[in-house]
Amino acid sequence: MSFKKDFLWGGATAANQLEGAYDVDGKGLSVADAMPGGKIRWATLEDEKFDWEIDTSKYIYPNHTGIDHYHRFKEDIALFAEMGFKCYRFSIAWSRIFPKGDETSPNEAGLKFYDQLIDECVNHGIEPVITISHYEMPLNLAKAYGGWKNRQLVEWYERFARTVLERYHTKVKYWMTFNEINSAFELPALSMGMVPATGAKDYTNIFQALHHQFVASALAVKIGHELNPELQIGCMQIFGTMYSFDANPVNQLANQLHNKGFNYYTSDVQVRGEYPTFQARLFEQYGVKEIEILDGDLELLKEHTVDYIGFSYYMSGVTDVTRKDAETVQGNLLGGVKNPFLEASEWGWQIDPIGLRIALNDLWDRYQVPLFIVENGLGAVDEVKDGKVHDTYRMDYLEKHIKEMHEAVLDGVDLMGYTPWGCIDLVSASTGEMSKRYGFIYVDLDNDGNGTGDRLRKDSFDWYKEVIHTNGEMIIGGEK
Repeated sequence: MSFKKDFLWGGATAANQLEGAYDVDGKGLSVADAMPGGKIRWATLEDEKFDWEIDTSKYIYPNHTGIDHYHRFKEDIALFAEMGFKCYRFSIAWSRIFPKGDETSPNEAGLKFYDQLIDECVNHGIEPVITISHYEMPLNLAKAYGGWKNRQLVEWYERFARTVLERYHTKVKYWMTFNEINSAFELPALSMGMVPATGAKDYTNIFQALHHQFVASALAVKIGHELNPELQIGCMQIFGTMYSFDANPVNQLANQLHNKGFNYYTSDVQVRGEYPTFQARLFEQYGVKEIEILDGDLELLKEHTVDYIGFSYYMSGVTDVTRKDAETVQGNLLGGVKNPFLEASEWGWQIDPIGLRIALNDLWDRYQVPLFIVENGLGAVDEVKDGKVHDTYRMDYLEKHIKEMHEAVLDGVDLMGYTPWGCIDLVSASTGEMSKRYGFIYVDLDNDGNGTGDRLRKDSFDWYKEVIHTNGEMIIGGEK
C-alpha cells in the first residue's frame, strides 16, 4: 500500500515569517512585527514589563523584512513548482487585510496581493492550503483590547474569515482556522496576542481566549461550508508524542494527564464539537473556576466541526515528575526530561521519527478523521561551500519521518498530505533567527538581515523533487 495517488506533497510557510513588506500597501502592524529577533525573543515576550512597544534602538525586528517574499513570490512559487509541489501551505496576514483588525472594510491592496499569490500557485498546478490566522494578528487588537481574552475578537475574526473565504473559495479548497492553537498553554503571545501585562499568566484568561477561538473557528467553518460544502476546513495544533520516563504509575498518570491537556483538549472541541469530560479536572489543575460561555456557543461548536486535523510534529517529550535533578530539554513549546534513546538537533529538539507514527495512530484512533502533517522538519545551521549546501542531515531526518508516515498508512491511518516546514528558509518563530534553517531553498540573509536575499537550491531540493515525483516510492520502496 503506497501513499494515495492524490497525496498532497508540498511545503509550509507563514506570512509573518517570510513576506516582509511589513508597512507596504496599507498593511498594519502585527504582533509578530513587535517581537524582537534573537534568542531573547521568548524571554522578552514573557517579561512582565513587555507591552508590545517596538524599540528599534534596542532590538532588531527580522519579521519586518522576512525574506521579501512579498516582492519575490513569483520566483519562490516557480521554485516550488520545479520541485513538483502538489500543494503549498501559507497564511494570510490578518493585518494586511484589516490593518487594525477592527475596521468594517478590508484593505483592497492586501487582498490583491493574495489574488496574485493564489493565482500564481494555481497557474503552476499547486493547490493552495491556507491558514487563516498563523501567529499573526493586528497589533491593535493585542494592545487596545488585550488579545483573544476579549470576546470582541470573535466578531472581527469572523469578518476577516468571511472576507477571505468569500474572495478565494472558488480557487482554494483547503483551509485551516488557527495555527498551533494549543500553543496558548506555553506562549500565548504567539497565537493569542496576550502577554503577562495583559493577563497571560492567568489561566482563566487562557481558557477564556481558547473558547473565543473555538467559537471563531466554528464560525469560519460555517461560513466556508455555506459557500461550498466541498471546502475542507481543518484545525491545526502542535502534537507532541509523550512518553512516561518509566513504569512508575505516578509518571504514567502524569503523562496521561499531560496528553489530555496539551494534545487532545483543543482537538476534542474542534473535531468532536464539545468540551471533553476531563475539562473539570483540567480547570482544577490550572486553577480555573469557570469561563464565560454565551447562549448558542455550544450549539455552534457542535454543528460546525472541522473536516480534518492538521498538525505539526517535530519532536517527542518525556514526562517525569519523580526526579528533581533530571536533565531537561525544550523544543517547539514542549518541555520534559531528556530521552536517552534519542539524538537532538542543534537547537536541542529531540529527533523521534517513530514518535510521528505513534502520533498519527493516536490521532486516527481517537477521531477517525483525515490527518494532514502540515509541519515537520529539521532546523539546522547550513553552510554554503562552493555555491552548494550539502544538507544530508536534513534528507536523513525527512526520510526517516516519511518512512514512519508510510508505516502509519499501513496501520490504517487516513493521511492526506505532508508539507515540511519552512520549505524555503525564513525567520524562525521561536527565536527570530535566520540561522535556524529548515528549507530546501537557501536564502542569503543572516540574523541581522544582511545579505543578497538570493535563492539557492540545496541538495535536499533535488532529493525532495524525486520524493514527490515517485510519490514517496524512492523511500518506501527501499531505494535511495
